[in-house]
Amino acid sequence: MTSKRHTLLLLLLLATPLMAANAIGVRGKIGPQGKPKRVQRLQIRKSGVYENYLVDGKFAGGNRVKITANNVTVRHCEIRNCSGNGIGVFGKNVLIENCRIHHMLAGTFKKQRDAHGIAGRWNNVTIRNCEIYYVSGDCIQFDPDRRSSGKVVIDNCSLWTGPLPSDTVGFRKGQRPGENAFDSKTPKRGPRCQLVMRRCVLKGWRQPGQISLVAALNIKENVDAKVEQCLFIDNQVCFRLRGPTRRGAAKVTIKQCAIFDSRIGLRVEDKLRDLKVSKLGFNGKVRRKYHFVGRGPFPGYENKDETKVDSYEKLLKQGWP
Repeated sequence: MTSKRHTLLLLLLLATPLMAANAIGVRGKIGPQGKPKRVQRLQIRKSGVYENYLVDGKFAGGNRVKITANNVTVRHCEIRNCSGNGIGVFGKNVLIENCRIHHMLAGTFKKQRDAHGIAGRWNNVTIRNCEIYYVSGDCIQFDPDRRSSGKVVIDNCSLWTGPLPSDTVGFRKGQRPGENAFDSKTPKRGPRCQLVMRRCVLKGWRQPGQISLVAALNIKENVDAKVEQCLFIDNQVCFRLRGPTRRGAAKVTIKQCAIFDSRIGLRVEDKLRDLKVSKLGFNGKVRRKYHFVGRGPFPGYENKDETKVDSYEKLLKQGWP
């Protein structure tokens, strides 16, 4: 009997992570819990865990949370109201989880300036279960200075934009701020930077007038990007994938993602090489699934097992099968 109970417990323990792994977007409680520590800026110069902060930048610039130490966790925080970056990562081995980052706004809608949710160096960074929205730049951008190499993992995040509910600094009610949910910038040479994005929701990147071409993912330069089980909803371009330029070329793998109600699914530029796509799903109105810019060739391109998927409401509720 004892052996059977042990076996049942082991099966439950093994099953729990698998169930959690199917979730898409943020899950559970994010942001501060209870009474947070309220600050206007948080500078992290020592290793450790920093949690339950409410950082209200009052629309000051710079990195409102600036991480220069290695081995840092930022957990259950809210960062809001900045004209610079919400979090700037300059240390190594950094985990950001269960955070809400919003209203990073600089300039105006017509004269946009960058203010990112999270930016910094490719130094082994994990961003998990975070919601980032209403940014005039990108929700996440690595590395704006093009001085680093390493890996960034983005898991179960919701990266979105939409009409502002009220006038905010230089932006008016109803305007949609933002350039991209994610933008990659890398050094020209050296080892490829590594991007892994899994089970994220990227929604609403279609605003005219902010910039000429809005994309949920703008993947370019010397990066190896793997995007899996993500949902793309109501975007002008879902994937903007860019090949050889003077700053290098992206290498991209897309697996089991789904695109809904968007103008363009995949926009492939600059004779991108070795694009691998599998189990890409579509539903709703997608004006153009694939747009290959220029005559090509696009050597090494593979696209297998395209499918029709359930509604995004069902996938959000039940997760990937």
